[in-house]
Amino acid sequence: MTPRRIRRASTVSRLAGLQVAIITTNVGVEHDELVIPRDGLRERGASVLHASSKAEPVLTYRHDLEPAEIIDPDTTLDSLDPTEIDVLIIPGGTVNADRLRTNPHARALVQALATVGVPIAAICHGPWLLVDAEVIAGKTLTSYPSLRTDIGNAGGWWVDEAVVRSDENGWPLITSRTPADLAAFVDTITAALTDRA
Repeated sequence: MTPRRIRRASTVSRLAGLQVAIITTNVGVEHDELVIPRDGLRERGASVLHASSKAEPVLTYRHDLEPAEIIDPDTTLDSLDPTEIDVLIIPGGTVNADRLRTNPHARALVQALATVGVPIAAICHGPWLLVDAEVIAGKTLTSYPSLRTDIGNAGGWWVDEAVVRSDENGWPLITSRTPADLAAFVDTITAALTDRA
């Protein structure tokens, strides 16, 4: 067995039994920001549920404009139980994020998880939901650069880094900028899950 396999097996055993929820709407989701964390964390042993606004297929895109895969979600947003989630992931995609930020179930879920200290991870335009859920005051985070003003207006501190973990206010927030940062994003989520094992 190679050292890589030994490390992987160890990660799988540490994440077994941990529940990840990825939330999206049903249109405009950035493909890789949904699929790479979903598949990567499943490979590392976590149980991953993809919950969408409606019990309908999810239309994904690359770079907001190029149609990609149509994905069937596992469940709906309103059926998620916050007490069963160990990490929440919010992918981007401009249309997805803009619709998600107005979804009352999504905002309530973020608020409930932040209140009890559950890690939340958001990438690209995903932090828009955090802005509307009013949970980022005092936090340091990154995002797609166009969100910088929104984050600042909501009381957050924006930085230009591949991945940022902010533990202020009693809960871990993990953020990244674009699909190019996904490897670091998934590794940092893995570390947050390991902390909860």
